[in-house]
Order: sequence, then structure tokens, then C-alpha cells
Amino acid sequence: METINDGRPSVCAEAGLACETCVSATARQLAGVCKGLKGKMIGQLFVQLYTEPACARMHGAFAEAYREAETELAEIGEPKVAAPVNYGYERREVGSARSRVMAACA
Repeated sequence: METINDGRPSVCAEAGLACETCVSATARQLAGVCKGLKGKMIGQLFVQLYTEPACARMHGAFAEAYREAETELAEIGEPKVAAPVNYGYERREVGSARSRVMAACA
């Protein structure tokens, strides 16, 4: 992927994304979903999420934003999660499909 002269990937520049805004928003969402990550794990997730070489310089900002968001979430308590949606039918586990396959082959 190409980068433009300010170091951002061209896709991000075309979408109007600033690096700081992008990594801090992602880090906040990650902190809400994956609590208690330590340094190396935060770094590994950053590398998996941001595969562009131009994004590598934002590693420190991502880790800092994650830690800040985790602290803020701990202070306000656990967010309430919406109840699962009931679609009006029971989910059944599949037992074995082998007998059906054998019948179809015969």
C-alpha cells in the first residue's frame, strides 16, 4: 500500500483518518472487550490489527490509549451488555449427520 508524504497510508488519507484518532478509538474498543492485557499482548494485537509499515510508529500511542481506556472503564464499572435477541425458535445442536450422508450415497 502506498503512503503519502505525511506518513499515513493512502487509504487512511483518502478516508480522512488521522493516525492518533484511529489508534485511540481502536484501543478504547479493545479495552472494552479484552480487559487486563499486558505489554507484550497489547503489542501483538497492535501488529495484527495494523499491518501497514506506516502504522508501526503508532505502537506506543496505541498501548498508552489502551491503558488509559482500561483505567477509565475500571473507574466507571462494567458496562451493561444488552440481552441476547430471541428470534422465536429454539437452537438445536446437530447430533450426527453421518446417517444422512450414508443414505444419500446409497
